[in-house]
Amino acid sequence: MPREESLYPADWLRVAEKDLGRVEHLLDVQDPEAAGFFLQQAVEKFLKAFLLSKGWELKRIHDLEALLNEAMLHDPSLEAFRAVCQKITGFYLVERYPLIVEAGLTEGDVRNSLKEVKGLIEKLRAEVGG
Repeated sequence: MPREESLYPADWLRVAEKDLGRVEHLLDVQDPEAAGFFLQQAVEKFLKAFLLSKGWELKRIHDLEALLNEAMLHDPSLEAFRAVCQKITGFYLVERYPLIVEAGLTEGDVRNSLKEVKGLIEKLRAEVGG
């Protein structure tokens, strides 16, 4: 039986927060690839929570830039986070798909991206009511 994703922003926010907690844990155990993956997952879910709160129809998409484009229809100031969303989308690919050349994702890459994306997360939390 196929699973059906929740359409409630609060549900997406709850799981986004859980994924965000996993990022620090995974960095603490020196697993930057998994930390990067969960950072992408967290940002994806924060964006989806925001979009669902605006009446958006849920889509199965993992590209943060595409989600950011949709979010900008409601808040054009989110443009400031485009570069970090592009970078973090790449973290998803590193963990999900084997690459011919090792990606070389470092703890510093993930920590810097986490720092850069904090403002976006805070804006989305505030907007959704988390």
